[in-house]
Amino acid sequence: MEATLFADGGSRGNPGHAASAAVLVGENGAILREIGRYLGVATNNVAEWTALLDGLAAAKDMGVVRLAVRLDSELVVRQLSGQYRVKHENLRPLYSRAKALLSQFDQVDVRHVRRNENKLADALVNRILDEQ
Repeated sequence: MEATLFADGGSRGNPGHAASAAVLVGENGAILREIGRYLGVATNNVAEWTALLDGLAAAKDMGVVRLAVRLDSELVVRQLSGQYRVKHENLRPLYSRAKALLSQFDQVDVRHVRRNENKLADALVNRILDEQ
């Protein structure tokens, strides 16, 4: 099975009220699954990493073997690729979990996209935060 994962996190204040969202889209463009949750008070970076982890876990549970990951967080993309180190101690376990999950797919393509290309996940984050 092949899918695209759009993931986003947001924090209103940094730290502040935060949420994460992941949307899995099938080859035909249909939404396969939406995963979103309120995180309480957290940083934007924690929200971004949590969104990625939730999306990766859902993709694995659904039997996805070829996954395109699209994130509007350039920082997370560069940390995943090794261009940037994960300096903050609280983010290292999230990074390690993400790398472990990514290694379980047959094929993964992680890329940065602009926010307007990540509308599905961004909208879900905002819906969750607006409900708080």
